[in-house]
Amino acid sequence: MTEIWDPEVRIIQPGEESGMHPSDAIILFDGTDLNKEWVDLLGNSSKWIIEDSAMVCVPGSGVIRTRREFNDFQLHVEWRAPSEVKGEGQGRSNSGVFLQGLYEVQVLDNYDNRTYRNGQAGSIYKQYPPLVNACKKPGEWQTYDIIYTAPRFGEDTTVYFTPPMVTVLHNGVLIQNNVKLRGPTLYIGIPEYSVKKHGPGPILLQDHGNPVAFRNIWIREL
Repeated sequence: MTEIWDPEVRIIQPGEESGMHPSDAIILFDGTDLNKEWVDLLGNSSKWIIEDSAMVCVPGSGVIRTRREFNDFQLHVEWRAPSEVKGEGQGRSNSGVFLQGLYEVQVLDNYDNRTYRNGQAGSIYKQYPPLVNACKKPGEWQTYDIIYTAPRFGEDTTVYFTPPMVTVLHNGVLIQNNVKLRGPTLYIGIPEYSVKKHGPGPILLQDHGNPVAFRNIWIREL
């Protein structure tokens, strides 16, 4: 009565090394064709460039987004701040990973670079600071592993029935532990509990005027 045999748990092949995609992942960037999975916000080819198998933000080229849209997922992203340090605070290698195009996990060089805690690397921007600062030195590759549960809405309301929830590991360290988001990311003001009802959305990578690089991006739909 207590042993459940069927249906059998689906078998996948895990990545051979840490950070490598499992067999059921969708590859969003493998170091080659950027425009296969990414476009600008108008749906046109991105002006970001590829250098050494990484895609690099060209300052002023604009935000890019995935062609596909997602609900619940596991997302792996590797990013790197330039080894030549320029700027300070929010001006140092600033970017962001937006979940469903609305909820930002901050990308920032916070190695020996202090800023407001709910705006530093690994923060759910302006909502939750990371539990710890796990940043590597500028010029070194860093990883985000993000587990995202999309919001659920009531039938006749714009208020979350269940808010979006996010878990983040930065370089293998837990920095966001299943936090419940208050609303979409805002630069100014308090995120609203009440938002416009939405369904699946894309992954966005932010152009904040800094040449941040990204590689080995994959996602698993949950």
